[in-house]
Order: sequence, then structure tokens, then C-alpha cells
Amino acid sequence: MSEMMPNLEEYFRQFVPSGDLLLLKLEAEAREEQIPIIGPLVGELLCILAAATKARRMLELGTATGYSGLWLAKACEISDGKLVTLEKNPGLAKRAQANFEAAGLAHRAEIRTGDALDEMKTMNDPFDFIFLDIDKEYYLGVLGECQRLLRKGGLLVADNVGFKDADSFNRAMSERPEWRAVRLLSFLPFHSPEKDGLCLALRV
Repeated sequence: MSEMMPNLEEYFRQFVPSGDLLLLKLEAEAREEQIPIIGPLVGELLCILAAATKARRMLELGTATGYSGLWLAKACEISDGKLVTLEKNPGLAKRAQANFEAAGLAHRAEIRTGDALDEMKTMNDPFDFIFLDIDKEYYLGVLGECQRLLRKGGLLVADNVGFKDADSFNRAMSERPEWRAVRLLSFLPFHSPEKDGLCLALRV
């Protein structure tokens, strides 16, 4: 059997995709302002997953400054889709709108300002893809609405499931027959934090 690379983390760090100037700017702002972001590796993963599943209607919980939403909007360009993204903080939502406009992707993204659970309760049309990245203590609370709004065969991606506050969510995903889920312990370069968990869940 072939030997492993001597330093796997540094080896794979060199293959992290480089973003455009706007994404690099948002990464710098995130470092300066301590805004947690998914980073370019998970961003590219989201874009690939959304495009591969041919998702046309996408929902994001937790917009912040629009970093992850830009990656999803790029997938919308491939599928001719639309992203609905929810942000509780009006100031962050305003910054995200400006970033979508700067990227030429404002036509692909609709930002709704308000509590994620309250906003979800007003929705009825199904989504093909949901990205969950709000405060982890609320993950379990929105899971029922994710289940209701995600079409069968749709994909839910939850970030930061290595956090203690995500424990109840992780256990629920293992117990509910409506989901087939894997939780991946991962090294995620430039993610906040770099060692964390991701949950990929199929709605069945």
C-alpha cells in the first residue's frame, strides 16, 4: 500500500481554489471583523453540490455579508436558478445586497431580513437545496421547517456540526427516517474553524 503524504493538511491546503477579487475582499473583512465564513474550499463544495444536484431553488439560512451566498449564486448561474437567503441583522443584509450587486449576481439572490424560523413559516414552495449556517443552537429548531420545505430528493448541507450546540441537531438527523445523513469530520482550509464537521443530508 502506498504511503500517505507526510503532512496532509499542508499538502491539501495548496489545492484550495482561489476566489475572485470580491471574495478575497470578503475574506479579508471576515478576518478583520471576526465574521465566521465558510472559506473558499467549502464555498466551492457548495457550488459543486448545488450544480451537481441541478438545484434551481435554493435556500440559505444565515447570509452575513453574502460570502456563502455568492458561491450558491454562482451555482444558480449554471442551473438558471434562484437563491433565497435569510439574515436577521439588517446591517449585514444591506452589505450582502451590495456584494451581490458588485458580483453581478443580484438577479440570482433574494435577501429576506428577519428571523429564519419566522421567515420559513411564511414559505410554501419547495426548495431543491438548503444551506444551514445560523447560530448552532437554533439548528434543531429549524429542522422541521427544512424538512417541510425541502423536496424529496433534495439536499440539506449544514455547516459547523462539530460545535457543541449542534449536538441535538446531529442526533435528530440520525433518528428521523425522513433523512439519510452523513456527518463528516473535516479539515477545511480557511473555514471558520478549519477543523469542523459538515452534515450532508438527503430528504427521503
